[in-house]
Amino acid sequence: MTTDDLTLNPAGLMRLMTWLSPSFPVGAYTYSHGVEYAVEDGRVTSADSLINWVEGVLEFGAGRIDAVLFCAAWRAARAGDEAALFEIGVEADCWRGTSEMALEATAQGRAFVSTMQKVWGDGMITRWANAIREDDRLPSYPVAVGIAAAQFDVPLRDALTAYLHAMAANLVSSAVRLVPLGQTDGVRSLSSLDGAVSVAVDHAMQAELSDLGAAAPMVDWTSMKHETQYTRLFRS
Repeated sequence: MTTDDLTLNPAGLMRLMTWLSPSFPVGAYTYSHGVEYAVEDGRVTSADSLINWVEGVLEFGAGRIDAVLFCAAWRAARAGDEAALFEIGVEADCWRGTSEMALEATAQGRAFVSTMQKVWGDGMITRWANAIREDDRLPSYPVAVGIAAAQFDVPLRDALTAYLHAMAANLVSSAVRLVPLGQTDGVRSLSSLDGAVSVAVDHAMQAELSDLGAAAPMVDWTSMKHETQYTRLFRS
């Protein structure tokens, strides 16, 4: 593993805040990762059940997978290993349980890469995205953010913590609108997820790609059911 001996500086912090802000144009607010059907089916009905649900996503579902992919991408980018980055991109393409989860990862990944190119210019992330497209694949969001963080000297632990926190915040935001929950309950829910974010970060920092795996079948099921849900506000 590449040693993360960087220190987060103000420039890196501002980059993270920009990339993972709700205003960054990846369309994160349009995805609920199955939460919309979980609410419809009566599985997420309160702040407590929401916290439980998102903890599962972070520790056993897509949060766990994305975090390992993020770390692998960051380390490969720091090492300048573009062949490894290509393989990580292929791996990411395989680890999506449903068509809507694949859409979440690739649509946001494509939008993130496009915005990075327009604002910060071409670099490793552009070469990686081009190589992925030549293989008839689309860039995966966690891999793209991991490459960007490495390219701009943002420490791995800080970058991954911010990424997973933003993921949790987006799921909480969707539930605030769907349940609905009040804004205070939304903030309380997000604050209660600090521990789950830390656990997911710690696990991913010690894991290898060979350790990839998930155990959140109910989240996958709600995503599949969402594909045919009669009324929908979200794309997933």
